[in-house]
Amino acid sequence: MRYWEDFEVGEVERYGAYAVTEAEIIEFAEAYDPLPFHTDPEAAKDSPYGALTAPGLLTCAIFMRLLVDHLLLDAASLGSPGVDAVRWLKPVYAGDTLSLRQEALGKRVLESRPEMGLVKNRFEVLNQHDEVVCDIASNGLFARRDAARGSA
Repeated sequence: MRYWEDFEVGEVERYGAYAVTEAEIIEFAEAYDPLPFHTDPEAAKDSPYGALTAPGLLTCAIFMRLLVDHLLLDAASLGSPGVDAVRWLKPVYAGDTLSLRQEALGKRVLESRPEMGLVKNRFEVLNQHDEVVCDIASNGLFARRDAARGSA
């Protein structure tokens, strides 16, 4: 179990590999972002991207899946007060394999809730060429080890 104390400012970690499929792109896009370059492989050929691309929010959903599977399920996660920024830097295509790089930028104990601490992170979603396709600045809340033992 990873607690707030276990995060070191400046540490960088890399997580997972997620293969993006054409079917997944189309299914997500038809439900939530039905633009032709997300839903129609033929129409997408004439788009500025030249092929079917994943909606940005699907990229964010994949980011969250990688984060949960490779960090949060084995951490004393208490949620998040929010995301500061999301930038989509390159398109994500069917067949891309995405991974996640996390850098802990800062951390502090919450004055109003001393049993938990906040970790400020920068996340980069990378494709199989190590190109950053999405950059996310986010904050995570984690239980403090002493509080988990009952002696906050």
